[in-house]
Amino acid sequence: MTEATEPTEATEATEAAEAAEATAPATTPFDHAERRIWSGKAEAYADTYARLCAHLVPALLDAAEVGPGTRVLDVGCGTGTVSAAVARGASVYAADADPGMAAATRRAVPGVTPHIARLPELPYPDDAFDAAVGNFVLNHVGRPRAALAELRRTTRPGGRVAVTIWRSPGAPGQTLIGRAAQAAGLTRPDWLPALAPQDDFPRTPEGLAALLDTAGLLGAECSETAWEHPCDPDTWWAGAERGIGAIGQVLNSGGAEGMAAARRAYDDLCADFRTEGGLLALPHVALLAAGTV
Repeated sequence: MTEATEPTEATEATEAAEAAEATAPATTPFDHAERRIWSGKAEAYADTYARLCAHLVPALLDAAEVGPGTRVLDVGCGTGTVSAAVARGASVYAADADPGMAAATRRAVPGVTPHIARLPELPYPDDAFDAAVGNFVLNHVGRPRAALAELRRTTRPGGRVAVTIWRSPGAPGQTLIGRAAQAAGLTRPDWLPALAPQDDFPRTPEGLAALLDTAGLLGAECSETAWEHPCDPDTWWAGAERGIGAIGQVLNSGGAEGMAAARRAYDDLCADFRTEGGLLALPHVALLAAGTV
């Protein structure tokens, strides 16, 4: 378990971060690209990668201390795997930047009516919730520290904020399709920006704990979880082929010929992960961090 810096250092870092963010735009080129990537992708995500991202949901809810009567905000609700915390007796409020994702959560979790909203600008008052959670949502925002500060703002004093992200460098299962695309000579499209250097942070336990710390969360801690995700090879490929995430944009950038070349490389690389039953056992590593408001 990795702890954040000492309280005096945390206060100074938080004040400096808030001063810088006060003049920063709410929406960055990275945010605009993410909206373009994910528009209309709710069904493709549900069919392919949603089960993978659901793996850490129980631990995420535990870290946020979600139980009976908890008012919890699920930001980046996707297809509703976290909003299913209603089964714990919690009162769940949900939000997603993509209308299709919000609709998917509405269908999947009766009684939850998601807002269409994006970080770091949420339509909720200060101190509205007992807990706020974001399952892999920080991977998709242009200003992660500002996003965390917004989750802190909407959570009452003494409440909990918990988030997950993918570790970087990624585990072999995470990088499988990327390596296939590289073997086929495919590269990142020019229109697809990376996170601005001033907004980026190390995707390590220490880096994520420090990010929570500078966002003003107290006692921030981060742990690392590794597991093997079982998946049919065609299903795993289909997510990127249908344009999900940055890797989906890379894969589709080379047209039909580039896609076919990447698929051949992918089929060869799958041999390293194939089980006796024909599924792939794909190693993944993610980070889970939480802190108190």
